[in-house]
Amino acid sequence: MKMRELEERTGVDREVIRILIREGLLPQPERPARNAAVYDESHVRAIAAIRELQKGARLTIKQIKALIHGEGSQPLEPSSPYAHLEQLLSHRFGLDNAPTISLASLRQRYAAAERDAHAFAQMGMLEIGEGADGPELSLTDARLVEIWGRIREAGFVDENGFPPENIAFYKMLAEQVAAHEAAIFFNASEGRIEEEKAAAMLHIALPLMLDFFGLLRIKAFMRLVNAATSHAP
Repeated sequence: MKMRELEERTGVDREVIRILIREGLLPQPERPARNAAVYDESHVRAIAAIRELQKGARLTIKQIKALIHGEGSQPLEPSSPYAHLEQLLSHRFGLDNAPTISLASLRQRYAAAERDAHAFAQMGMLEIGEGADGPELSLTDARLVEIWGRIREAGFVDENGFPPENIAFYKMLAEQVAAHEAAIFFNASEGRIEEEKAAAMLHIALPLMLDFFGLLRIKAFMRLVNAATSHAP
């Protein structure tokens, strides 16, 4: 597979993949030609394992590299002055210990909620859990289904050619944008800003940057509409 497919399969930006290769955490791709690289399932599995170590065990690339090279018995260094940033942000955004919402209750408001939730789960956009009242979603994941339900109400329904699978590319784009945002933030701030201050800054900036990006997207979409209709008879 080519780099584009590897990005789509793993949800990891190509720049991050290249860093993992340089650090020896991923095998070198086959190179049938000078400017061509071919990846396989071993790259997909390795990236999945690395992401699990980063997310589940909170290990840095340096620490994962040490484990791979048999240095795991050595004490792990603190991963970052932002070791608790995720928890701080989760608390500020109300994501820690947030209530869950059953799919049954969502279905009462949006008839296609269950079908949409399963489609989004297949795309890796959300996770469906099992609660006392049956399948359930976190508050954030339920919000994704609610937003799509409102989009359906505007007329973007399967019968008109707009199934939820149409927006599978959003997950890849979100991962890419987030990867660039995180790289910029950590490169600029680490060692300069205390953790509590960093959490406060991100709590304000992340929603604002979402609005900023949304306006840029609307402007770009309108330019495309204009280009598509300007020569219409």
